[in-house]
Amino acid sequence: MPKIIRITTVPISLKLLLAGQMKFMKEKGMEVMMVSAEGREIPQIIKAEGVKHEAIHFTRQITPIQDLKCLWQLYQLFKKEEPDIVHTHTPKAGILGMIAAKLAGVKVRIHTLAGIPYMAAEGGKKGLLEKVERYTYQYATEVWPNSNGLKKFVIEENLSSEDKLHIIGNGSSNGVDLSKFNRNSLKENHLVAATMRILPGEDDFVILSVGRLVKDKGIDELVSAFTNSKIVNKSKLVLLGSFEQELNPLSPETIQTINDHPRIVQIDWSDHVAHYMALADVLVHPSHREGFPNVLLEAGAMQLPVICSDIIGNVDLITQQKTGLIFPVKDAAVLKEAMEFAYVKRDKMAQMALALFEEVTKNYNRTFVHQQIFERYQTLLKEVSPAE
Repeated sequence: MPKIIRITTVPISLKLLLAGQMKFMKEKGMEVMMVSAEGREIPQIIKAEGVKHEAIHFTRQITPIQDLKCLWQLYQLFKKEEPDIVHTHTPKAGILGMIAAKLAGVKVRIHTLAGIPYMAAEGGKKGLLEKVERYTYQYATEVWPNSNGLKKFVIEENLSSEDKLHIIGNGSSNGVDLSKFNRNSLKENHLVAATMRILPGEDDFVILSVGRLVKDKGIDELVSAFTNSKIVNKSKLVLLGSFEQELNPLSPETIQTINDHPRIVQIDWSDHVAHYMALADVLVHPSHREGFPNVLLEAGAMQLPVICSDIIGNVDLITQQKTGLIFPVKDAAVLKEAMEFAYVKRDKMAQMALALFEEVTKNYNRTFVHQQIFERYQTLLKEVSPAE
């Protein structure tokens, strides 16, 4: 029975970004272990996936002493467990996991690339983050960019040899759960709860954004575009995500506006994203960097019209004026115009949403993505241990 260890920096990534993958691999006959930092989500993840979890105290900041401790703990874990595959996600887990796996003699070392932090970084931090990416790819035996745009970027920046790069299926790290993100499977009590939190007026145009409230997610521009728009008094902006001021802070002015504006609703988080999408008129995803954004797949599955920035990942899925509206990243003025267009041209937006729905259901079903990952695992295992 092949053994695989899947590693993310924090447990929320196992819960949200990789949901169902570990369970799928176990059902296919693999022994699976999950690794992440501690977190309240762990019991729920273990129950959902049905596999073991090992806690290692990763941090998301640059913490050299703690990082060395984590590297040593990973090395010891790999020597004890002797996995056939180590598969990492997220930057910190990637660099430490790939180095430790190489030192421990693990033959198949995979890192999934779902966005590159240094693309949006500035100053000296940008150079450091670039080195982290290079070392991660160097110690991996295979790197999986989750979009063609990311693969192209890695090649153009000469971050890795092209022969190491492999895209699963049509892109995406996990596809979309079409049974969960489905307008016909929503629960009335969750819809009522979401409605009570938003409290939309009878004619309000509901604009939804899903994700962490940080600078890199484009929240500063979104709030500015919304408050300066012609539709501000006819709409509600719903921000479904938590503030993370310690890592990538929003401006104080943006935070004050979010807290004080009567037309902005901020909700820390919910496991019922589909229900908020069902209540929304448009999803806005103004992120500065992405790999292949799950939220756009989810919106597509929910037939929710999309407005997004013109970055790698977004434009791998959205085609301008065909499956959504695209605006130049960080351009609040054009974003404002796009939201005003969506308000006026609702029939056109609905047509684009239907086209996106057809593309998502055809190419990004979660079961298909899981099967593609499993088959790639099998191929790589055969390459390192060919039959006699």
